[in-house]
Amino acid sequence: MSPTLDAFLRSWPVDAWLSTALLLAGGIYLRGWLVLHRRDARGWHGGRPVAFLGGLAATYLALASPIEPFASLLLQVHMVQHLLLMMVAPPLVWLAWPLFPLLRGLPHGVRKYWAAPLLRWHALRQCFAWLTHPLVALPLYVSATWLWHLPRAYELALRRGDWHGAEHVCFITSALLFWYPVVRPYPSRPRWSRWILIPYLILADVQNTLLAAWLTFAPDVLYPHYSQVPRLAGISALDDQAMAGVLMWVPGSIAFLLPLFCIGLGLLSDSRNQPRSGSADTARRPSRPANTPSPLPIINLARPQSSTPHQAAFNLLDVSLVGRFLRWRRSRLVLQGLVALLASLVIYDGLRGPGASPMNLAGVLPWTHWRGVVVFGLLMAGNVFCMACPFTLPRSLARRWLPGGMNWPRWLRSKWLAVALMATFLWSYETFALWDSPWLTAWIAVGYFVAAFVVDSVFRGAAFCKYVCPIGQFNFVQSLVSPLEVKVREAAVCTSCHTQECIRGTRTIPGCEMNLFQPRKSGNLDCTFCLDCVHACPHDNIGVLAVIPGKTLWSDPFRSGIGRLSRRPDVAALVLVLVFGALANAGGMIAPVVAWQDRLGVVLGHSSRFLMSSIYFCVALTVLPIVAAGGAAVVSRAWGKLRPSVLGVATRFSYALIPIGFSMWLAHYSFHFLTSCDTIFPATQRFLADLGCQTLGQPSWQLACCRQVGDWLPHLEILMLDFGLLLSLYTGFRIAEEQTTRTAQALKAFAPWGVLIVLVFIVGVWIVSQPMQMRGTLAIAG
Repeated sequence: MSPTLDAFLRSWPVDAWLSTALLLAGGIYLRGWLVLHRRDARGWHGGRPVAFLGGLAATYLALASPIEPFASLLLQVHMVQHLLLMMVAPPLVWLAWPLFPLLRGLPHGVRKYWAAPLLRWHALRQCFAWLTHPLVALPLYVSATWLWHLPRAYELALRRGDWHGAEHVCFITSALLFWYPVVRPYPSRPRWSRWILIPYLILADVQNTLLAAWLTFAPDVLYPHYSQVPRLAGISALDDQAMAGVLMWVPGSIAFLLPLFCIGLGLLSDSRNQPRSGSADTARRPSRPANTPSPLPIINLARPQSSTPHQAAFNLLDVSLVGRFLRWRRSRLVLQGLVALLASLVIYDGLRGPGASPMNLAGVLPWTHWRGVVVFGLLMAGNVFCMACPFTLPRSLARRWLPGGMNWPRWLRSKWLAVALMATFLWSYETFALWDSPWLTAWIAVGYFVAAFVVDSVFRGAAFCKYVCPIGQFNFVQSLVSPLEVKVREAAVCTSCHTQECIRGTRTIPGCEMNLFQPRKSGNLDCTFCLDCVHACPHDNIGVLAVIPGKTLWSDPFRSGIGRLSRRPDVAALVLVLVFGALANAGGMIAPVVAWQDRLGVVLGHSSRFLMSSIYFCVALTVLPIVAAGGAAVVSRAWGKLRPSVLGVATRFSYALIPIGFSMWLAHYSFHFLTSCDTIFPATQRFLADLGCQTLGQPSWQLACCRQVGDWLPHLEILMLDFGLLLSLYTGFRIAEEQTTRTAQALKAFAPWGVLIVLVFIVGVWIVSQPMQMRGTLAIAG
């Protein structure tokens, strides 16, 4: 055992007053709870005293364990103390519904002559109601948090014990006020809507993220005290400060986002938040006034009664200029032509231009700008790149002269080929440094054009798009959480339609080459946004409609051209490769992962980049997905008593990872796009100058350098991951609810997948918190 750990374990301060107070509070609560439990065992179940004693234990650990003396030596230990006092103990205390047990546990005389008159005091009750209102509790909580983390106040608390005690009192008091409206302990009767808690918790998370980022990324030590004390375990004061910031960042975000997720479940499931008759939730609730809202742990998870009619949804085709362009028959051809022109310039410059990536169009356009535009397009509009894909343009122009009469082989009618190609691309991108080779980039683009032309020349339909193209598979999966979908506006119109031009086509407009019959289509999977169905429909009954992101993942209907997602392990494998590929792709650009690969090379006695990268991606894209999804499926099937096989459970629940995976791709690509978007200007100036055109002047190579990363960018990345986490958690629970008949059973089935989603989120936060290599940019201004 290390000397530091041994000293830590032996450093238990003696605080008789605190220990006595906590033991007395625990005894009073248990005495009152036993009386209430005998009267209503279901309402006052065993979870109440467990929560209360857990809150007291968290307080004791924070103030009377080795955490207290070591808080003055390590900032990260001090941060653990603050988290226990502000994010662990208070919500646990309120979850115990402490008012009635504490009252009933007091001696009769104290309760009758002291406690009861005090609680009936109108002024006190009004004051407490005002302090626990969200519009008051949140500013008090934020003020206490920021005030005591300012360097002067923090140093004062470290120097003087009385001020340190005042700091703890402020933390505990403000946290109790903050968490009261979130938990709503019985018998609270708030006069405000529960919807206010959504921005309430989001704002709390945002301020926590800002403070944590300030600590994490500060270039200097903010609290001089920690530079003057002996350093433990060889940790510098600056590294200690960064670790403290990460502790505040990740566990803090989870503390705010998990109740936000639970509250969102209740609000989205039933706007009135009324319990189902005969449900387990109703059975364990003690009698209360009908107008009293239920507290956090008692959430109605009933399914929505109805959905918004499709005809009332926003339709992108109704937007004046955009809609008019998209309704034009030649709109896709025009978009493809423009992108094909850019692709030809990339290929030409990649083959003939300079080999330095930041100076070449093939080095900046595909890997910085195109990827950034694609993910932003997926976020805002759906699969817009496939709509403008240049690789299928030659096939489209030469369609009438191509044979294209063969059917795609039956044994290849799945996503397994695409899974292998996607994994190969992610591996080769890092192994062969594709981002740093304009020549290889140009040949990849040429290969895409040739492959698309050859495959679609031989096989009928759009076999290349549906079964081969890795870019298309990426877009198909990520667009499942997009806000727009090509879908039917009114189902009744399709019921009376017998010609079915949307899939069969007309004399001048081809039918759906992806074999997606609109009335039975659900989601964006395999949809290239070609809009041929829109142009072919004689009833104008197909539009680009607004949908709830991720909603198509919550149920498992039979989908035209796809079948049921629960019976498509190939699609689930593609999802897992993309989710873990997002982490692997971004992780390969940060120092800790590079250092790990170097250490592995030393252990193996082989420093080959090819070998180290191959091992890294083999583990990241094969071993980890199988272990993580397989382990979660085994536990989920056992706990939730699910009927499908382990493979079936893993297949169905893997789709819950899509939102958190997409948020990781979005955070990563947006980082490179927002820090390196200027690189296109000098590369374009150099390209035109090489062609003899001096219209744009000499290249401004200072723009080829990466912009300085502002403090707002990591915050934005974390916010993206936050929303991905929430949507993945909600999607996972809805999938579990579909698989079971009872809420408790659904929670058990969902639990291991919820843990996996949170772990992916934590790894994502850790990755974006690290300095990242600035690829495709010049190191210094030229």
